[in-house]
Amino acid sequence: MELKATKYAIDGPVATLTLSRPNRRNAWTGRMHTELRWVLEQAEQDTQVRVIVITGEGRDFCVGADTQALEGHGEKGGYDPGTAPDLAMPGYGVAPQFDQNFAFMMALETVTIAAVNGAAAGAGLVLACYCDLRFAAADAKLTTAHGPLGLPAEYGLSWVLPRLVGITRSNDLLLSSRKFLASETEGWGLFNEILEGPQLMDHVYAYAHDMAARVAPSSLATTKRQIYLDQHRDVGTAVSESDRLLDEMIPSPDYLEGVQALTERRLPDWPSR
Repeated sequence: MELKATKYAIDGPVATLTLSRPNRRNAWTGRMHTELRWVLEQAEQDTQVRVIVITGEGRDFCVGADTQALEGHGEKGGYDPGTAPDLAMPGYGVAPQFDQNFAFMMALETVTIAAVNGAAAGAGLVLACYCDLRFAAADAKLTTAHGPLGLPAEYGLSWVLPRLVGITRSNDLLLSSRKFLASETEGWGLFNEILEGPQLMDHVYAYAHDMAARVAPSSLATTKRQIYLDQHRDVGTAVSESDRLLDEMIPSPDYLEGVQALTERRLPDWPSR
């Protein structure tokens, strides 16, 4: 696929997906949605890639739906996603609850990290919330955005946001659609860390490369799968599934290499995912 709204780069086990419409503040379009899915599918199929960082080009992360697209929905009398007919479906088929827009990111084996370098509104905030980890520049301006447009909370944000920050705070953000700074959310659980803008990307890449170096590829993928499936399970099922996985994974090359590296006090030399 020719990338027009995004950029994709790989550095060893860490890939970067950059939302790239800087002249429109990386506003969300059907083309961007199509490319996002395609790039995530490429990362998922690349056995060398274990982590993908998602960020925005320029000063913004993603300011939500492009105003031209918003006008188009009104003219057509309904929502037009504007996505390609052969839309990539990464993560689909793992569990029915993940076979939806953005929710599919929970079913990927590849770990996703949002580096929120600037404004994130509407679909931009949604995208960040569905990533596994989130880091933000302190001065990044955020909003759920839907309220003043007469729209519902988008893409299951009413499900994911309360799980990140709790009902009281999520109600504030969802019901008011107010604008707030990333720095205001310190201690909420929305971001793993909030940093000064110039420090953000170096910190995120250091974190991603460290995780890829220390954590076994099989453990990274399996633990991510457990985290999201267990949100829909009872505790007993979660325990029994972890026991099953323990038996399954102990004979693996990752386990043997991990034990040997621990014994020899060195970094592991992991095989491909």
